[in-house]
Amino acid sequence: MILEHADIRIDPARATEFEAAIVRGASTVIAQARGFQGYQVRRSIESPGRYLLTIRWATLEDHTVGFRQSEAFTQWRAIVGPFFAQPPVVEHLELVGEG
Repeated sequence: MILEHADIRIDPARATEFEAAIVRGASTVIAQARGFQGYQVRRSIESPGRYLLTIRWATLEDHTVGFRQSEAFTQWRAIVGPFFAQPPVVEHLELVGEG
């Protein structure tokens, strides 16, 4: 399993709209992608307008090829992209330890 970690910055004044949009986009668009295994969205307490989106994928390629190179990615960005104050910083992580 691969974890996609997206650090997203938005205008805090649009938080309510953004939160509805990101949940809608993840649950209706991303959730249909091959290899999708679940997601979480977290809002920063200390930094208004900062969100962390984590998506669990079966493989790295399920995200980087299967989803990112599909029409679904265009649909996803149409839903959440207008809220971005800057491009999200995206990294992929794999588990090396757990307690």
